[in-house]
Amino acid sequence: MNTSTHSESVPVFDLCIIGGGINGVGIARDAAGRGLSVLLVEKDDLGQGTSSRSGKLVHGGLRYLEYYAFRLVREALIEREVLLETAPHIIWPMRFVLPHSAEDRPAWLVRAGLFLYDHLGGRKRLPGTRTLNLHKAPEGHCIKSQYRKAFEFSDCWVDDARLVVLNAVDAVERGAIIKSRTTFQHAEQKNKLWHINISSRDTDNITEVQARCLVNAAGPWVNNVIDGIDGVTTRRRVRLVKGSHIVVNKFWDGEQAYLVQNSDKRVIFINPYENGKALIGTTDIPFEGEPDDVKIDDTEIDYLLAAVNRYFKVELNRDDIVQSFSGVRPLYDDKSDNPSAVTRDYLFDFDESQDGAILLSVFGGKITTYRKLAEHALDKLKNSFPSMGAGWTAGTALPGGDIHDANFDAFVKQQIERYSYLSQDLVTHYARLYGTRISALLNGVASIQDLGEQFSDLFYAVEAHYLIDHEWAQSVDDILTRRTKHGLHMSQDQVDLFKRWFDDHGQ
Repeated sequence: MNTSTHSESVPVFDLCIIGGGINGVGIARDAAGRGLSVLLVEKDDLGQGTSSRSGKLVHGGLRYLEYYAFRLVREALIEREVLLETAPHIIWPMRFVLPHSAEDRPAWLVRAGLFLYDHLGGRKRLPGTRTLNLHKAPEGHCIKSQYRKAFEFSDCWVDDARLVVLNAVDAVERGAIIKSRTTFQHAEQKNKLWHINISSRDTDNITEVQARCLVNAAGPWVNNVIDGIDGVTTRRRVRLVKGSHIVVNKFWDGEQAYLVQNSDKRVIFINPYENGKALIGTTDIPFEGEPDDVKIDDTEIDYLLAAVNRYFKVELNRDDIVQSFSGVRPLYDDKSDNPSAVTRDYLFDFDESQDGAILLSVFGGKITTYRKLAEHALDKLKNSFPSMGAGWTAGTALPGGDIHDANFDAFVKQQIERYSYLSQDLVTHYARLYGTRISALLNGVASIQDLGEQFSDLFYAVEAHYLIDHEWAQSVDDILTRRTKHGLHMSQDQVDLFKRWFDDHGQ
């Protein structure tokens, strides 16, 4: 289904998607691969909102079992295995140690939940749960002595911002058009089509496109988009919940992560992060206001520090925090009084007007189930686009993820041998972010001098050029915060050096 134009040369797409977070790019990728013509517009950078400010986990959602969300947990556990196969460079297994606190949940309840967690989703690649004696196991050396028992289970880590970008890259390679920093203004129905006004931040000019289907995947802004569509109302609303994280220097030995129970029955993740750091989160706080302005507050900082200090021998304080970030999760409003109990499931509003123009609005969702959400969204559109292809994403690697047997360690060893003139740490960094596309990144590089100007230990101009040319990077933050995490490891002088370079080369 090719993009067509009418007599005034206004492009007509099958789908116009509003929102460049994980749900929007996931739908764009799936739709383009089925032969639909797709335009996606995002008002900021791809993934700049919620999708790059997550806990960076592909997981089933162990705590959702307490709310009897068995369907969601099962779907997420199945997807955990699918995503691990399709993107082993940016998704990898992680073991989580859960110290037992009898004050919060009895041991039998935790073990029963983990038994379900191990078996509900047909686990294949990841090891199951085991019980640890924290006084003997090395994983217990950092834990206070009053905690004697722990349970260790599996989930997966994900580079969330790169997951968004790689879906977008694949969508474009399959024919989609993606425009970041392009704002949806208004839409109205005429002659079985949506007439959609969009504006580019670069020019402020308003242009019109047309589409047979308008997909509203704007996340926290989903209701704002609905307000800009003539003649459309919905009873569904999103409930905005703020989740904040802090980053500190890693304070334990080993690659394991920790999951601790807090006194309010919530759980807090303490995960290894970015070579020597630890990521701690998240909070769950009702949020009102503009999602663009979200930031961590003092109460959240105290909450996260207290959760860590309750279990660990180290005593963290505010001076230990090297970075923090907050995101607004757009959860479907199920009227729950407890923000932590609000469903993480997703729902659709499907509106096919008498005039024939289709509106599909997405409410809720989580990173782990984005691919399945996209598949279900396209299923909703089968009758409207009867000639589109079947679902295909479950068995198809994301860009760079076509690694033999999904064996990342073996792949890295091969790349270290191939690029022997570069340091092992640098090759590992490139392999982790770009997978098999390391060859495109290093095309024409035959020596370390060919990498161009150096900004920090692992950051050279060749990588910045690649991100600008191939991954929509248009600002310093796009590169240092989302496409990579170089900014976390750079001094202010190094950041300033890169800013000067970007001013000369970034446009």
